[in-house]
Amino acid sequence: MGLEDLQHNFLTGRLEDLVKWARRNSVWPATFGLACCAIEMMSVGAADFDISRLGMEVFRASPRQADLMIVAGRVSQKMAPVLRQVYDQMMEPKWVISMGVCASTGGMFNNYAIVQGVDQIVPVDVYAPGCPPSPETLLHAILTLHEKIRTGAIARRPREVGTGEPRELGKGWLLEDPDAVRVATPR
Repeated sequence: MGLEDLQHNFLTGRLEDLVKWARRNSVWPATFGLACCAIEMMSVGAADFDISRLGMEVFRASPRQADLMIVAGRVSQKMAPVLRQVYDQMMEPKWVISMGVCASTGGMFNNYAIVQGVDQIVPVDVYAPGCPPSPETLLHAILTLHEKIRTGAIARRPREVGTGEPRELGKGWLLEDPDAVRVATPR
């Protein structure tokens, strides 16, 4: 029996799997609640739902200490540059969950003052539907993100659309292949 026949354990596990495991179990969310969805986001951190068992004990007030942005609520045109600035200050790798119909598509606010989808400002990894989405829906979105981190590549670089070449800094961010996941409301 050679080493290739052994199951991966602490000694024979691949470094990539260890890095993915560490990232998945230590995702730190940034505080970015904008409207009524933020109440549901806060309840996920309370004792009933307790996201600390997922390694997300505290919502970080500083973007430099966070790697997950949960955009909860409608984003106004005046708030869009602030949201992008907070996203740019977050450490790599970083992920975004769009929570609620207002953050995902603008919701019922189809006017000039509201951004019609946060994906126009930052790349979204997981969409959580609902108005407002229940805490269970946000937990489902977080678990979907954890699965995405576990099965994804370690390094994710911004790419120029269509060419596959790395994008220069300062030109914004558009992924070559959008890989956002839309979760359904759990029953």
